[in-house]
Amino acid sequence: MDGLALDLAALGYPGFAHLRPRHWTPKNPSEVLLTALAQDDLEARLVEALPWLVLRYWPLDRAWLVRQAKLHDLQNRLGFVVTLARRLAERTGDRYRTVALNSLEMELERSRLVREDTLGQASLSGAEQAWLRENRSADARHWNVLTDWTVDALRYGI
Repeated sequence: MDGLALDLAALGYPGFAHLRPRHWTPKNPSEVLLTALAQDDLEARLVEALPWLVLRYWPLDRAWLVRQAKLHDLQNRLGFVVTLARRLAERTGDRYRTVALNSLEMELERSRLVREDTLGQASLSGAEQAWLRENRSADARHWNVLTDWTVDALRYGI
């Protein structure tokens, strides 16, 4: 779990409260988010932290985030994480974040990639990929992401 877990702990993620480093300078949340999204394989606890990161540190540097996501073909992964964050905001009645995240989703929609991707699970077997293709959520299907993450599986909001 290394640096990303420590970065998330330094930013206050409750799931890594036990890791709170004393001498770890918090990094820019947008950079931490993109670094995590760029990983081919990412531990589930790190994936689970990403919607929290979007909500907790909204507004992020949106223009930079979108530009960098497009540059590295991460817009589908980012779009899916933003969708999860928006659904969490809806559940808590946070209208401001819901509207803002919906707007970001629409911006990412214009550059949504057709190719299928995973969310930190590049090492999935063919059978696992086939199962996810059939059983993923409508949001994951929309963003062409093979994952079983849903808003119901997330433990932490903001």
